[in-house]
Amino acid sequence: MEDTAAASDETALVARLRAGDEAAFRELVEALHPALRRLARTYVATDAVADEVVQETWLGVLNGIDRFEGRSSVKTWVFRILVNRAKTRGERERRTVPFASAFDPGREGSVELVDPGRFEPSDHPLVPVHWAAPPDAWRGSPEARLRGSETRAALTEALDALPPAQREVVTLRDVHGWSAVEVCNALDVSETNQRVLLHRGRTRLRQALEELYRT
Repeated sequence: MEDTAAASDETALVARLRAGDEAAFRELVEALHPALRRLARTYVATDAVADEVVQETWLGVLNGIDRFEGRSSVKTWVFRILVNRAKTRGERERRTVPFASAFDPGREGSVELVDPGRFEPSDHPLVPVHWAAPPDAWRGSPEARLRGSETRAALTEALDALPPAQREVVTLRDVHGWSAVEVCNALDVSETNQRVLLHRGRTRLRQALEELYRT
């Protein structure tokens, strides 16, 4: 039932956009603009260029809505436009950060990794690569801790410090609530890569919280 309602909402949104409904376009911009800008910043060198890429994306949406075929959600389609434009702009500036670089040890060498000793070895017969030494339990109410400004600041700092690909996957999955399929489609990564990026990013964020709670 929910899928049917969502499909109906998508159809109505596309119809409104094609009819030039300014309110529909404004709603779409308000919903997606912050995440689009953050993603664009992964590929280009400055905030100003990221803003330009996002503006180009919205122009692409306006010019291309009549050709939208509905093979993905409108949201995923908009993000694919953004990624294509950001990659082109980043390559032009020789500043592009491809998602494959997330697996390049040289690029992650400056970022503190989680101690490998906290995980079981990959050849473990029952739980390969699972926690051997799990994260410390949160003291008190997790909800109360997350409401604290100190905790929010620590998470924001840790998120910003993640390698670009991890940061974007974690942001889209855990901040914006995207599904794995949506992330894979929007960022053009495989399900396996998406899962690895998400695991690595979440692990580092959890480690940052551990360090905060020990103080």
